[in-house]
Amino acid sequence: MDNKDQKGGVSRRKFLQNGTAAAVGASALGSFFIVPRHVLGKGFRAPSDKLNIAGIGIGGKGSSDIRNAFNNGKENIVALCDVDWERGTQSFEAHPNAKKYKDFRKMFDEMGKDIDAVTISTPDHQHAVAAMAAMQLGKHIYDQKPLTHDIYEARMLTEAARKYKCVTQMGNQGASNPGQQQMIDWFKKGLIGTVNEVHVWTNRPVWPQGIPVPEPKGSAPSNIDWDLWVGTAPRVDYTPAYHPFAWRGWWAFGTGALGDMGCHLIDPPFRVLGLGYPTEVECSVGSVFLQNWTPEHIPEGCPPSSRTELKFPATKNNKSEVKMVWYDGGLRPAHPELIPADDPIGDNDSSNGAILIGDKGVMTCGTYGLVPKLYTKDGKKLEMEQGKFDTKYTALPEYGHQVAWTDACKAGFNSKEHKELRSSFDYAGPLTETVIMGNLGIRSYNLRVAREDGKGFTYPGRKKLLWDGKNMKVTNFDAANQFVKRDYRGDWTLGA
Repeated sequence: MDNKDQKGGVSRRKFLQNGTAAAVGASALGSFFIVPRHVLGKGFRAPSDKLNIAGIGIGGKGSSDIRNAFNNGKENIVALCDVDWERGTQSFEAHPNAKKYKDFRKMFDEMGKDIDAVTISTPDHQHAVAAMAAMQLGKHIYDQKPLTHDIYEARMLTEAARKYKCVTQMGNQGASNPGQQQMIDWFKKGLIGTVNEVHVWTNRPVWPQGIPVPEPKGSAPSNIDWDLWVGTAPRVDYTPAYHPFAWRGWWAFGTGALGDMGCHLIDPPFRVLGLGYPTEVECSVGSVFLQNWTPEHIPEGCPPSSRTELKFPATKNNKSEVKMVWYDGGLRPAHPELIPADDPIGDNDSSNGAILIGDKGVMTCGTYGLVPKLYTKDGKKLEMEQGKFDTKYTALPEYGHQVAWTDACKAGFNSKEHKELRSSFDYAGPLTETVIMGNLGIRSYNLRVAREDGKGFTYPGRKKLLWDGKNMKVTNFDAANQFVKRDYRGDWTLGA
């Protein structure tokens, strides 16, 4: 990347070298000047002792990400960016001194030198380009789950975080929930033994999914920059069926039920067992029939329900191969024998959860690692030891997931605080790749080829797909590899 600052032609390196002197000069003149922490260097306290944070995607979940990172004024919010300024109203009103933008690229051009860290809470298809652009400027990143839309993007962001020495955190806030530490403790004590089977499920989608492609609804409202909203995806005309919420059910923008909840629900077993890249995936999906005997074929959209099976090799934590089965759309696993019939599995209403089945017992938890429970073969039932795994962040909103990140940003790359983050990209990248690997299987399942006799179709992707995680490649069905990495529209690019 060219180190030239686009405004004034001053190189970023030169700016960093001169930043401290500029701050001293400004102070001597009696003017107010907030200096980004990275200018002053690790270990040097900025005059304000605050991070300068920008938010990209500040409505909906983005508003709570900004609010939690702001932490009641312990940090500065200096810039806010959203393609829909009406959706951003709450954040704009909460931070009236922050400069407003619709295009994050313009924000970085104009304010890059004044920003330390960035929260990203856009639709999935824009995560990677925003995060990469920020990291190339040396900005620390808090990126909502799933980390990216594609497997390739997740790998690139993971490598970029190391290359540019950025402190990173994915927004799967349950990773900071003490319930996960309870599960790790139980497992390390050998209470459920060796695990060879995991089941994970969600009640999502809770938005329209498995439906025909929506019709355009004319021009977008004046408060929305529709071209920027579409971003890296293929051009489509405006419809409220995509924005602000139901984009999750369309592959161009979202990652379906798996992408929405996989980074929350797969996280506990992934972390407890120390899993890495899966070696294979096999899927089946629910069908939609609007006419007799002819299932709808909607390759643009995610299915109404799916069952996805992933296989993982043994790890240093768990000396057995693991079969992980994911269910969505109202599907869920059978009640394990060791859990009493009247006890819930996962959440208290059993709507979402994870179950780890070992040779000595069974462990289950709900969304975000909540309500962990353990059942042993000798009839014991263990529940959360309240307070045992609390940290200084536990009482904060979302278990202090954002505040732990801001503290780590101040401490610097590779600091103790950075290494203690629960979902830095070193961990979140492989987790996201696993989640999106399931979507690769789902999309391959729906690939079809017209029969030579003209009588219907064949579905060559409806089989077990073998995965080379290191090289990001399906080895026994090449057509599936089109879902590893997508092409971006127009001049959108993912830098290196």
